Amino acid sequence: MLKKIALVFSLALIVACSSSDDSSQGGTTDTFDRSALLKNLADNIIIPAYQDFGIKLTNLKGSINAFVATPNQNTLDAARKTWLTAYSAWQHLEMYNIGKAEALNQYYYFMNIYPVTVSDIENGVLTGAFDLNTPSYHDAQGFPALDYLLYGLAADDAGIIAKFSTDKNAQGYKDYLTAVINQMDKLTKDVITDWTTVYRDQFVNSSQNTATSSLNKFVNDYIFYYEKGLRANKIGIPAGVFSSTPLPNKVEGYYNQKVSKALSLEALNAVQNVFNGKSFNGSATGASFKTYLDYLETNKEGEKLSMLINNQFDLARTKIQALDSNFSAQINADNSKMTAAYDALQRAVVYLKVDMVQAFNISVDYIDADGD
Repeated sequence: MLKKIALVFSLALIVACSSSDDSSQGGTTDTFDRSALLKNLADNIIIPAYQDFGIKLTNLKGSINAFVATPNQNTLDAARKTWLTAYSAWQHLEMYNIGKAEALNQYYYFMNIYPVTVSDIENGVLTGAFDLNTPSYHDAQGFPALDYLLYGLAADDAGIIAKFSTDKNAQGYKDYLTAVINQMDKLTKDVITDWTTVYRDQFVNSSQNTATSSLNKFVNDYIFYYEKGLRANKIGIPAGVFSSTPLPNKVEGYYNQKVSKALSLEALNAVQNVFNGKSFNGSATGASFKTYLDYLETNKEGEKLSMLINNQFDLARTKIQALDSNFSAQINADNSKMTAAYDALQRAVVYLKVDMVQAFNISVDYIDADGD
């Protein structure tokens, strides 16, 4: 009996070790320089993207403060312009749920949970009793809350401006709008400071192949964002892929009514640039998921996995480009084009979540519960 137990334990130990070593699934030794990939991610993609976003968010905060101080058409237009600029920049960051972003109880929860819960905002405006640090307010802050406050408070611009000037609750709207942008600014500065002072070296130096090492966690976060944040949230959920009917009120940028396609395309570009190791501030490329896959498939004949993935990204982009700039309008007019875009995005999930992680000898660390 003891011998049987010892044998089972030995076999379990062998399996456990084999799941976290540095060998590829094909049995050949994987000597790819993971640290070079991590350095390229940190120094040429992630940190520059955060720094760019920080500047644009500071500009957004300044324009919102100007609007709060003097609500008129000029200051409203300026706030809206900087909102879209910062929101577009955000699309390059949401996938980076690692380091301080993860430690903040999911940074992106405070930045881009939609659809926004209007009743929570209005109750906060009316009573002044709101706490943006509580989970119950995740869906009443960030960019979606700004979308509602800058575009959705009234039927026209004059009505929106009146909400911040002559309305009986004008001070409440000003206070809530100010609290939202201050929260976004503070959290973003915390994440940027961590990346540029402490976390960058931790991220780069954790180059081994274990469940908690940087690349393994980053690959999982990347795929999770592509599958959930891009494919499901931006396209699949509003198109009704996971429900009995379409849900046009669940699109990103719902109150603006013109930017849901632009934000989705920006997000897809960000995903593909990371895959190819493209510098955030230029066209140069470095060590990446693509070069890692190509290294592992050096002797493979025919179409490589990296080419299949890039081709699928390109096809998905073509499908999204064919949509109306307002996804709500597209869903109501011809939802089949939305589901076609979803299908194109979905096909890349298999390449990333099955083929790529197997090639990298990385295990998926999250549970898929949306039935796909």
